Amino acid sequence: MYYQVKELLLPDGKSPYADWFATLDAMAAAKVRVVVARMEQGNFSHVEWFRGIGEYKLDWGPGYRLYLAKDGLRMIILLGGGSKKRQQQDIERAVALWEDYQRRKLLMRKGT
Repeated sequence: MYYQVKELLLPDGKSPYADWFATLDAMAAAKVRVVVARMEQGNFSHVEWFRGIGEYKLDWGPGYRLYLAKDGLRMIILLGGGSKKRQQQDIERAVALWEDYQRRKLLMRKGT
């Protein structure tokens, strides 16, 4: 099964994932791109799901993490990224971003 992977966009058009990705060096960025490609192909074997989000742990560098959520059956929303050092703060931010996304989506459906 293939998945569509998209970045979360905030109301101002910014992407927390893109902001984080832009801080990575070339090698780290390449490894993250491979992770995203694997997720597009349905490989979530390194994802731990909790509190409505997933955390993909890369066993490389400072312990990079990607935060994501499933929106429907075939769409993955990239919420951001981080490292083991800031893991708890990054998780809290990803959960808050996901909850905000769901609220905005519900309001759009209601037409408000």
